[in-house]
Amino acid sequence: MKEKQILSMIAFLMILPLLSGCWTLVAAGAGAYGGYKMKENGYTLQNPVTKEKSRKSSQ
Repeated sequence: MKEKQILSMIAFLMILPLLSGCWTLVAAGAGAYGGYKMKENGYTLQNPVTKEKSRKSSQ
C-alpha cells in the first residue's frame, strides 16, 4: 500500500511541471486572441479601455 502511494506521488510530482507550462501557454494564447478580436472591433488598450471613434474629415 505504501509503495503505491509513493509511486503515485512521484508520478504527480513529475507531471505537475508539465501541466503548469501548458496552462501558461493556453492563457497567453487566449489573451492574445482576445486582444486581437477587440482591436478588430475598434477597441484600444488604454486606461480605461475605449472604443476608437471613426475619424471623418469634414471637407
